[in-house]
Amino acid sequence: MGTGLTTERPRVLMLSKACVVGIYQRKLEEIARNNIDLLVLVPEFWRDERGTTPLERAYTDGYRLETIDMRFNGNFHLHHYLKLKEKIRAFRPHIVHIDEEPYNLASWQALYHARRIKAKTVFFTWQNIARTYPLPFRLGERYVLKNVDYAIAGTQSALEVWREKGYTKPMTVIPQFGTDTTLFKPPENRPDRPFTIGYVGRLIEEKGVHLLVEAVSALDGDWALRILGGGPMLDFLRERVRQHGIEHKVYFDGQIPSMQVPDYFHKLDVLALPSLTRPNWKEQFGRVITEAMASGVVVIGSDSGAIPDVIGEAGVIVPEGDVNALATVLSQLQSDRALVAHLSLMGLDHVENHYTHQQVAADTVNVYREMLR
Repeated sequence: MGTGLTTERPRVLMLSKACVVGIYQRKLEEIARNNIDLLVLVPEFWRDERGTTPLERAYTDGYRLETIDMRFNGNFHLHHYLKLKEKIRAFRPHIVHIDEEPYNLASWQALYHARRIKAKTVFFTWQNIARTYPLPFRLGERYVLKNVDYAIAGTQSALEVWREKGYTKPMTVIPQFGTDTTLFKPPENRPDRPFTIGYVGRLIEEKGVHLLVEAVSALDGDWALRILGGGPMLDFLRERVRQHGIEHKVYFDGQIPSMQVPDYFHKLDVLALPSLTRPNWKEQFGRVITEAMASGVVVIGSDSGAIPDVIGEAGVIVPEGDVNALATVLSQLQSDRALVAHLSLMGLDHVENHYTHQQVAADTVNVYREMLR
């Protein structure tokens, strides 16, 4: 097979549970358009604390999207795939793109079978905390770092973690997915409505949604809060809303298919992501940030993890855990529509320059070509 490909179209097999989400598949089409013979293997669904996300076939032109049976679906560390060896041997890829963290069993499995056919390998990581894992995960991580050919980190802080852990091979920073600016875009007309604040994501303690409820309870005037997502904090949040007497202004919208999310952003003026750093977690990217910006929605984020880097100068950063600061910013935006319009335009430019699917795909293909040179 070799690595000096000059005329043969590169074959890439990507293993990715994340790509069950239809919106993410746009990146796959863009990768294939760069003269890549792409096969993407996904489970039929993925289960987490929000519930079950079934495979959505939204963008499937130019490459193959196939399902593969998974064991321990929903277990982040132990899930792995049945008949992966057979899939790899049948496709004979030049590169196996392991869209997983290096301490996961699925990564060890994919790397092992890729090496059997002498395919090059690359893993993806969001991990931005230098953790020491118990056995056997520590040994599996060591195996991946020693034998993989390349690594992609979603943020600079994630790259620094793996350098700190001793990974010395090629590594670069590329977001896992871009944002489709033909799908996420501002509405043609903004309806007359109350100043509307939104949260989109998991309803878990470290996401800080409870702080957002506390902050909006201090607002005066005409406003609304919409919360899209599911998770273990749902009942707690409903109770806090009831205790503050703001049930008539807060909407819990549950979960919706990914292809309906762009229209959902049109209901919002501001998106808040008040994440909280914990000993075992800090915000790794905040994909909804770029989707909201592309939709013309102003973003407020805490200074947890990668949020300030993703927002840059195109939104507002508040100290994490500071309810008063969050309430103050919300009140300022509520009363200053010119500031909202200005930040909206800055967000649009920021996404177009840094976070489109086309840009992410082009950078990823450049990694493939570098691996095969």
